[in-house]
Amino acid sequence: MLSKRTWMVVLAGAVALMLGGCATEVKRVGVEEVKDLSGNWNDTDSRLVSEEMIRDSMSTGWIDRHEQKAKKAPAVIVGNIRNLSHEHINTRTFIADLERAYVNSGRVDVVASKDEREGVRQERADMDLNASEATRKEMGKETGADYMLVGTINTIIDASGGEQIRFYQVDLTLINIADNRKVWTGQKKLKKDVKEAKFR
Repeated sequence: MLSKRTWMVVLAGAVALMLGGCATEVKRVGVEEVKDLSGNWNDTDSRLVSEEMIRDSMSTGWIDRHEQKAKKAPAVIVGNIRNLSHEHINTRTFIADLERAYVNSGRVDVVASKDEREGVRQERADMDLNASEATRKEMGKETGADYMLVGTINTIIDASGGEQIRFYQVDLTLINIADNRKVWTGQKKLKKDVKEAKFR
């Protein structure tokens, strides 16, 4: 017959084994590494689509036409990218990827968004009262955008049995703010074959 103390030791050991078996395992992976776990839109999709679409945008003639007419690089603001898909997509991440691709091109100036401008204006107003004359930044010197980039993300789902085809379509349009002319439109399509998905 096992003593009470022995039973307590055995029970503690069993609990420790059970907890050890349920422990969360975390492994760091490279940011550039592609990990498509669920088949949903992910960071890799956001980065690759934004880079490819901005490259396409840069390859057309609107920048050259602008530079010839204005004698300076165009200023672009990334506006509303609407998520019309069936799933939650963080469009802020996609917008940041679009802005980064434009900035890194070296041919386009990117203007701060409405929310970002509010923060900068508050800082400028504070400077007006508290910063030295030599370092103070004046009001009314902001760069206005020449063009606004807007777009949508859509999906079409086709499912049968344990297989699902997810079709993503991203449409972007660059609009001249002065006269509403569309100077560039781009489209990127992605198709994913997801097997044994938990359909929603």
